Amino acid sequence: MQSQTLNVQPPQSPPGKGLHLLRALRAVVGREIHKFLRQPARLASALVRPLLWFVVFATGFQNVFGVSIIPPYETYIEYKVYMLPGLLGMIALFNGMQSSLSLVYDREMGLMRLLLTAPLNRAWLLAFKLLAGTSLSVLQMVVFLGVAWVLGVDVAPLHALLALPAMVLAAVLMAAMGLVLSVYVRQLENFAGAMNFVIFPMFFISSALYPLWKFEEAGAVWLYQLALFNPFTQAVETLRYALQGQTYATGWLVGVLGTLFFFALAVRGYDPQRGSMRQRGAA
Repeated sequence: MQSQTLNVQPPQSPPGKGLHLLRALRAVVGREIHKFLRQPARLASALVRPLLWFVVFATGFQNVFGVSIIPPYETYIEYKVYMLPGLLGMIALFNGMQSSLSLVYDREMGLMRLLLTAPLNRAWLLAFKLLAGTSLSVLQMVVFLGVAWVLGVDVAPLHALLALPAMVLAAVLMAAMGLVLSVYVRQLENFAGAMNFVIFPMFFISSALYPLWKFEEAGAVWLYQLALFNPFTQAVETLRYALQGQTYATGWLVGVLGTLFFFALAVRGYDPQRGSMRQRGAA
């Protein structure tokens, strides 16, 4: 009688922490990018707003701001050249808030409701959501930069390449602010009001559409000071300098520190032991 050997497979060990994080990264970021690429109308609708502002305002204010030379510009410029960094920042701002809206929806009835109960540190989960929102914003900003070039804005290819890190900085800063907003917006019905109190003041009290010295010239010194403390202003100025092949150190410092600060607030807010989530559970 011949003996038969049993081919017994040893028990497989659970995946390591790095592999677990990689799978979670692919699940969160890959899902958002795949969903976005499957909806080309979403990209078109995201570009309609800045494109409309670009066409209408660049035509209506063609020669309004071309009479002054302000840093980083060394000569007279067309208004559409001045507007471009502000509209790139607009894309990052609105997309960051849109990402927070989707986060509120997912937290209430979507995938995020399940992910919050998964055996994964919430800081990593929020970091992946931050990366997903940043990726979508940068993609839209790059496409709009190409559209602006087609419409006559002269952007040096090298400067456009050097501006890519500034786009990432602006996108991640706005996405981090969106994460903080998603902590305190409990229902989708309240999100429209929150956007009106966050997006539009940040956009209009900034250098996106007009130089800040216009505030001082009009006697609104308090608006000028408020615009200087506006993180969106610093993001726009960082983009403006980068598109001219220069570095705006203050904007980079504000962007990095602001991102870390807002992300820390979001992590604390989503911590069920300390933040807003604990208060909701107690309620």
